[in-house]
Amino acid sequence: MALTRRTLLMTATTAALMAATGTAGASTAGRHIPLQGAVNVRDLGGHRTYDGETVRHGLVYRADGLSRLTDADLVTLSGLRLTKVIDFRIPLEVQYDGPDRLPDGLVPVSRPVTDNGLYARLRTAIGSADPVRQEELLGGGRAAAFMREVYRTFVTSADNRARFGATLRDIASAGRAPLLYHCTAGKDRTGWTSWLLLTALGVPERTAVADYLASNTFRAAYDAQLRAYLKQAGLMQNPDLLIPLQEVRTEYLDAALAAVSEAYGNLYRYLTAGLGLEHRTLAALRAQLVG
Repeated sequence: MALTRRTLLMTATTAALMAATGTAGASTAGRHIPLQGAVNVRDLGGHRTYDGETVRHGLVYRADGLSRLTDADLVTLSGLRLTKVIDFRIPLEVQYDGPDRLPDGLVPVSRPVTDNGLYARLRTAIGSADPVRQEELLGGGRAAAFMREVYRTFVTSADNRARFGATLRDIASAGRAPLLYHCTAGKDRTGWTSWLLLTALGVPERTAVADYLASNTFRAAYDAQLRAYLKQAGLMQNPDLLIPLQEVRTEYLDAALAAVSEAYGNLYRYLTAGLGLEHRTLAALRAQLVG
C-alpha cells in the first residue's frame, strides 16, 4: 500500500515538477568518496534524468559525520574544492561526536534538523547495558516505528522544513561552487535531502530511491562491526535490536511521503508551500546541476 502511495504521489507530481524545471531515464551510480574516517560520502552526480540528461559531478556531495577524518581524508576533501559544508546534526550529536574536521578555510554551517530524540534514545538504550530495558525501548517493532515517526517530522516540523528549504536554496544559488551536507550517519536527514534534490532535478523515482537505499551498502560493514563490539563489550545482549535504527528502509521514506500527501497533496506543493521554494529556485537547481 505504501509503495502504491509513493508511486501515485510521484505520478501526480511529475507534471508540476517538469513544468517548473523542464521535462524529465536511465541512471548511473553516484560516486563514492573513500575516506578513512567516514564511510558514506558520495557525489550526487552521475544520475540520469527523465529526459536523458545527467546530474553533474563535483557540485553536490552527501556525507555522514566528518568529526573523525584523518589527515589523509582532509587532503581528499580539499580536492573536492568545497565552498560550503552544512551540518544537520543537533547539538547533542556535536557534543558527543565532536565538531567537523575540515580543510583549512572551511567552517561548517550549523543547520540542525531534529532526529526526534533518536540519538538520545540510542545512548539511553546502549548506556543502560540492560537487555530488558533495551528490549522495551527497541524491540517488538518499536525501533522501526520510531524511525517512521522521525521521517514524518521531516514534513510536519516547521523548523525542519525551514532547514531543508534553506539547504536546497543554498544549492540553487551556489553556481558551480561545490557544496556538501551531512548528518551523523548520512542516511536519514541527508538521505531525505538527497531524495528531494534528485527528484526535483527530474531523476526517476527508482533511481532516487536506489541512491537513498545505497546507504545500507556503504554502512553495512561499519554498522556490523559496531554491533559486534557492543556484544563483546557486554553492552548489548542482542545488538540486532539496533538494525532498524542503523538501516534505511522504503517504509521510512513512505512514512515521510504519507505525511507529504496528508499535508500538501503532492511533493511539488511540499517543495513550494512547505519548504518555501519558488519556481525560479527549482529552475535554478536544474540549470545548475543538470546538463
